[in-house]
Order: sequence, then C-alpha cells, then structure tokens
Amino acid sequence: MRRTRAATIAAIGVLSLVAACSDNGGGASGGGNAGSNYPDQNITIVVPFSAGGPTDTVTRMIADPMAKKLGGKVVVQNVEGAGGTVGAGEVARAEPDGYTVLMHHIGMSTAPALYADLGYKPLEDFEMVGLVTEVPMTIVAKKDFQPATLQDLVTYVKANASKVTLANAGIGAASHLCGLLFQTATGTKLQEVPYEGTGPALTDLVGGQVDFMCDQTTNTSGQIAAGKVKAYAVTTPERVKSLPDLPTTAEAGLPNLQVSVWHGLYVPKGTPADVVQKLTEALKVALADQAVVDQMAKLGTAPVSAEDATPEAHRAKLEEQLATWAKVIGDAGVKAS
Repeated sequence: MRRTRAATIAAIGVLSLVAACSDNGGGASGGGNAGSNYPDQNITIVVPFSAGGPTDTVTRMIADPMAKKLGGKVVVQNVEGAGGTVGAGEVARAEPDGYTVLMHHIGMSTAPALYADLGYKPLEDFEMVGLVTEVPMTIVAKKDFQPATLQDLVTYVKANASKVTLANAGIGAASHLCGLLFQTATGTKLQEVPYEGTGPALTDLVGGQVDFMCDQTTNTSGQIAAGKVKAYAVTTPERVKSLPDLPTTAEAGLPNLQVSVWHGLYVPKGTPADVVQKLTEALKVALADQAVVDQMAKLGTAPVSAEDATPEAHRAKLEEQLATWAKVIGDAGVKAS
C-alpha cells in the first residue's frame, strides 16, 4: 500500500514537471514565453543616486509611460552610495526576473577603473535593455564668482588653484569626471568638495558655499534660466537648444573638454530574453512619448533614437566607454577607496 502511494506521488510529480515545462516552452532564461505573464507585480527601477538629481529626473520621466505600456506599476527607488556602485551592486545580485531594473549613467563605464574591489562586472553581470538619453554638461559657478568667461575662469583657477573650490557629487559621479577632465585640460589641481549627490552640491553652489562645478543640463537649466548661477559653457560639440546663448567648450577655448552623460537601463544577468524584450519595447514607447520629449527638451537633452534604445546598441556603447575611461582614469591616477 505504501509502495502504491509512493508510486502515485512520483507519477503526479512527473506530470507536474511535464506540465510546467510545457507552460514555459521547456526553456530556461531567455527561451520560450517565460515572460508571458510579466509583469504581474510592481517593477522597481533603482536609481543609484540621490532623489532630485539628473539621473533620478530622467528615470521619473520615463517611469509612467513605461508602466502604461507594460500594464503594471513602476516604482523608482533611490539607493545612494560610492558613486553609484552600491545601487548597481544590489541590482547585479537581485533575482533575474525583470522586477528589479537599474538606471545608470556614464558611471557604469568608469567604476571598474575607479574601484579595485568592485563587486560586479558591468559586461558580465547585467543584461542591457537600451540607452535612454545623452545629457550635455554645463560648467557653472556661484553667481558672484569673479571670472566672466570660460577663458577668464581658466586664467583665474591657474592663479588661485589652492583656494578655488570645485564641487562634485562624489568620486565616480558624472560631475567628478567632468571636473577631472577640466583639471586635466587646464593643467590644474583644485580643491575638490565632494557631496552625496549633485542636488546638495548645486544647492551649496547657489548658496555661494563653493565656487564652481560641472553638472548636467537636466539639473542646471532651471538655475541658469533663473539667474541663480553663472554659466560658462556646455561640454558638447554643439550648442544646446534650450541654452542657445551658452557657448560650447570648444567655442570658449577648451576644445579638449568634451563630455556628455549617457544613461541606460539594465537588469540582472540571466533575466529571460522575452522579459528584456518587453522592457525594451516599453522603453521605446516612453522615449517616443511627446510629453517625455518635451520635458527632456526643456532640460537640454533628448531621447536616443529607436535604434539606440536596444540591448545591442547599449552593449556597444558600454564596451567603448569602458575602454575610453579606463585610459583617462588610469592616466590621471585616480582611485576610489
């Protein structure tokens, strides 16, 4: 009787396994229709920087239209620390089911060169969803700072390097990288003042507590328009439509200082291919949303093309940027503790 009962249980188990394989197309990660019911719970997009900063702003722009396309709810969670590596590390270790997504910027390509003990590998521990936007940076100062132009600023910092304060959002942040390039381009070593995010850094700049900084147009356009900061240049080859009177660094005399902050969406390695595809499709819909286009335009940026909002274009960009920044950071001898 016990043998008959055991055989029955075993048979039920085999039938259940067969049914499960049939429901999932018999595949593992990346196969069949593993994401057919996706999403059936909230999706969290982790922003590895402070609320109110540029990356957070971009994320919140696309969250609602993505949610509408996916038919679920998207929650934005800020996980700060160590130049974005804390939040990125959490996502790398998360369940690869598509419910934990990472929005990261250029810092994903600089972290391996900055951190000797980085707990993840960008190309190996994530699946790419697609690029989002490439944001120009601006060089801005407290409104009563003495230099009037970028060339004046260069002359001034060379003569006063020991007392000029350069704010940033911490080692590895976009503002830190841009500041590093400024110092390299001008041959100076300035007094850097790191903050936990560009939000508080810009607040202190507006308040006159620090002298100048680099920051993304998504964070500075409003302050520039309101006259709360002095703006010297944008760090892109062409002028920004929302700031037409602001010269480029090349026009203003620093052609070697060019940097923009690209953003992309990631999920943990092993996330099923059909889930990644759904996220990519939702991203494309969000980037084509006119409200998103208009919001980005006001902040001096624009969505990437549909061709760039893909895993393939995203991976190619990351590979190229990893190589570029490994050299820049290596040459500068900068390391994060």
